[in-house]
Amino acid sequence: MMNRRQFLRSAGLGAASMLAGCQLRAGQATDAPKPGPTAGRRPNLIVLMADDCSAKEYSCYGNTETRTPVLDGLADTGVRFRTCWCAPICSPTRAMVMTGRYAFRTHWWHNNMKPTGKEPHGDLSQHNKIFAQVLKESGYATAVCGKWQLHGTEEAYGFDERCMWEKWDGFDGPVEQEGQSLPGRAARYWHPSIVRNGQGVPTKATDYGPDLFVEFLLDFARRHKDRPFLVYYPMCLTHGSWDFEAGRQGYLPVPELDSAGKPTGRKVPGSLKSNVEYADALVGRIVKGLEDLGLRGDTILFYTCDNGTAVYGKSRVSGERGPLVPMIVNGPGRVKPAGARDELVSLVDLLPTLADLGGAALPADYALDGQSFAWLLRGEPGKERDYIFSYCADARMIRTKRWLLDGEGRLWDCGNDRSGEGYTDVTDSTDAEPVAARKQLERYLDDLPGPAPDDPLLERYRQTEPKKPAARRQPKGQDAKREKQP
Repeated sequence: MMNRRQFLRSAGLGAASMLAGCQLRAGQATDAPKPGPTAGRRPNLIVLMADDCSAKEYSCYGNTETRTPVLDGLADTGVRFRTCWCAPICSPTRAMVMTGRYAFRTHWWHNNMKPTGKEPHGDLSQHNKIFAQVLKESGYATAVCGKWQLHGTEEAYGFDERCMWEKWDGFDGPVEQEGQSLPGRAARYWHPSIVRNGQGVPTKATDYGPDLFVEFLLDFARRHKDRPFLVYYPMCLTHGSWDFEAGRQGYLPVPELDSAGKPTGRKVPGSLKSNVEYADALVGRIVKGLEDLGLRGDTILFYTCDNGTAVYGKSRVSGERGPLVPMIVNGPGRVKPAGARDELVSLVDLLPTLADLGGAALPADYALDGQSFAWLLRGEPGKERDYIFSYCADARMIRTKRWLLDGEGRLWDCGNDRSGEGYTDVTDSTDAEPVAARKQLERYLDDLPGPAPDDPLLERYRQTEPKKPAARRQPKGQDAKREKQP
């Protein structure tokens, strides 16, 4: 078993530097010169995916109460997509990210509508190409840390190393008991249950899980600084916690940091705001750590989320609150600063984009639904998406830059607004433009099937999620071309 001192041996990159410079814009985090890319070196790729957090929670997307200065700076000096879609709930999104495919290929439609680990298509690594496999085969060192939430092992998915929130024999921290929400689930935040490369990591009540995951990420970067690497960090933040604390559940407190980024030993009360701001601080710590390692100019950072904020957007298929998440990409000298962009992107696009940036080849016979946007990051000409697509169980939704057909069959005129709110409902309009827009969107849906009515997974879902929206109007083409083969 690894001792705690070994696990935290990179403490020089630790909490004391977490917020160093984070009160400034990310591009001003230190006074040290920013080295450019190393000639001939392929970029390191780091994908950060927060949990349950809509785009609207970040100040660079218009939030006036929550402060996210690091991400603001990365957006200003990189690329911020105004409209990025995922699935409105986490498991289908994680399948999108891993495979570059939609659910009519992966069979992952909903948290409660996906194959078990023992069923066909349950282990995504057995039926699809995984982005870590693609990069590893091309010579990248690969690692994953944080929250897994998939069937199968990290090694099978192509990750050389792992540091995950996972219960292990010998863990002595908080575990939910009978009568609580999820009996047997171990803590992910304070006194967390963490397994690193198959070995349980002893932690204390004062240890905060997200800090330890960032320690692992930076330690991996340090140990692989002389070759290109990929790190995937599906974060525990900002998801509300089921960790049992003082008889309550919800957003847990986060560590308090002083103006220099040093832990005070106290905690900031738990809220969505405090959790989002601490996630921003962790990104600042990663940026600072890469600068200290001399890797900032050789690294491209992606920041996104897996679905809309709980209560506000998660699981919702009306409008676009559910799938609308941030997408910020930054890499000095490797990503051309472009600020806010109107091109449509999806998390299904991550696999081809990462492969493109890393110079990794995909099998010619691998059917992809994603589309690389690496050309845009480089500032080159390229073909943008005509539409983006999402789904949650048997509801499908699709939008172009202007028009949105949601999972209840309602048509919205979004104009040039990308906020997810305030769109004009034109469902019943007989005007030529909305009528033509609906027909076009339904033509797209003909090639993007939902689950078949007799799909056993759909029946399983209905048994666990019996309530349906009263006014659902399924788009035309719902029964067309149901099953597409990989």
